[in-house]
Amino acid sequence: MPTAPPLYYACLTGLATTAKRLLSIGADPNAPGGHQGYPLTAASKCGHKEIVQQLLDHGADVDAKGGLYGVALNAASQGGHEEIVQLLLDNGADINAKQSSFGSVLASASAAGRQNMVQLLLDNGADVNAKGGYDGFALGAASRYGHREIVQLLLDNGADVNSEGGEYGFALQAAAVKGHREIVELLLNRGADINARGGYYGFALQAAAAEGHEEIVKMLMKRGANSNAAGGHFGYAFKAT
Repeated sequence: MPTAPPLYYACLTGLATTAKRLLSIGADPNAPGGHQGYPLTAASKCGHKEIVQQLLDHGADVDAKGGLYGVALNAASQGGHEEIVQLLLDNGADINAKQSSFGSVLASASAAGRQNMVQLLLDNGADVNAKGGYDGFALGAASRYGHREIVQLLLDNGADVNSEGGEYGFALQAAAVKGHREIVELLLNRGADINARGGYYGFALQAAAAEGHEEIVKMLMKRGANSNAAGGHFGYAFKAT
């Protein structure tokens, strides 16, 4: 485990009195260390609001990057701590900060299925189409992990259904490869390009065929997917089966 100063462990374990005392005698609120990276990130992830406020009052960098969650805002979001998320935002946290493997805090919350956090982030101005990370963008993350309600929420808040990025290229392909039939249908109904080319499988049809999702293959074919389109790892849909 990465070494960390005493303040970090006080923040991690919720020892508010100890944290206050350490800060009062000069402990550095921005000293790095530990799996969470910084005291603020540790307190944010574990839901210790009083300590978060203490750290901010003593000059903690609200956007310091490091540790498992990248930034404190993402740590609080992943921990499900709405009040801390709002507190960090009220103290200047960059809502569109790039972090960890998901690219943005919104994409990370979308992947985790935290609908309340997604709504809170959107209400505070998160870029619904911010790109980056493994899934490319928030819509791709929600589609890949099967969170239909979040997919709907993102679309209703302006997510580009045909935005390209991430391993699977498009949200439609991400949903198809994972077998999320209802999300595939929702994306198509909201204007997803059924023959958009990109990502590992090239097309949504190849993705569904490769993973044996027959119902999705039938749906895509019925709605106009080009079975002769070439692209992606398998080249053609018939080679993916």
